[in-house]
Amino acid sequence: MLDGLLVVDKPAGWTSHDVVGRTRRLAGTRRVGHAGTLDPMATGVLVLGIGRATRLLTFLVGCDKAYTATVRLGQATVTDDAEGETVEALGVSDWAGVEAALPHAVSLLTGTIEQVPSAVSAIKVDGVRSYARVRAGDEVKLEPRAVTVNRFDVLRTTPVTVTTESGQTVPVVDVDIDVEVSSGTYVRALARDLGRSLGVGGHLTALRRTRVGAFTLEHAVRLDELTERSERDGASGIPLISMADAARTQMPVHEVSAEDATRIGHGQRIAAGPGGCDVVAAIDPEGRLVAILDESRATARPKVVFPFT
Repeated sequence: MLDGLLVVDKPAGWTSHDVVGRTRRLAGTRRVGHAGTLDPMATGVLVLGIGRATRLLTFLVGCDKAYTATVRLGQATVTDDAEGETVEALGVSDWAGVEAALPHAVSLLTGTIEQVPSAVSAIKVDGVRSYARVRAGDEVKLEPRAVTVNRFDVLRTTPVTVTTESGQTVPVVDVDIDVEVSSGTYVRALARDLGRSLGVGGHLTALRRTRVGAFTLEHAVRLDELTERSERDGASGIPLISMADAARTQMPVHEVSAEDATRIGHGQRIAAGPGGCDVVAAIDPEGRLVAILDESRATARPKVVFPFT
């Protein structure tokens, strides 16, 4: 039985569920999940849990993330990205003026901000996914939520001319950006709001996730490479990150004794470590992940226990 994390460089055109399905086939198990979806148009870091490591994913979903992206100023779409129908094509006729205003517009979208998620997000409205309501023709209004944009860098700007679905020729500007954001931040919404702030409309044309928590593209394997290695070498061809190593990269560690590891496995509590953290990885002398502990009190309480097999 395989247990561990797998970091995949998701290709464009694949849903996160597609990648999970392919990995289930290659790993020979249904116990595969992911720590945060990527849209089909997006590429980059997708963290998967296999076997018992699916229970670790809960603690990775809230990690901060980094992206490179391209925002097209001058056009707005119904989905806030290139996959949606154009709803506004104002163009950028005064690029000098927009370029001068760009740094201030970016600053307004940096730090802790109130962001209205994209209407085609997976957020549920009265039990139905928002994107499903939009596709059904419903008008969806989502409430703003606090998110944090730790970094919002403009890398380059490229004026181009595009032709809309109606045949209209429009001057637009592609803005390549690099952002680091808290969990729950929609980069599509950043593109939309940047365009609105500049008065020209905007949407996302490219998105690549470069990091989830401590996991970067350097840890990732391409899906075609994963398929080739797995079909050639079997389970040994799947480059798993062990549960203990994965936990060490993301959270504080309590090196527990063999006796305490046994106590935890039997449902008993142990003394908390000195850190006072509410998410701590308990690792035994053999380097195995025993449990995720809440050590915010004097006695450690297990959140998840990983029994040895």
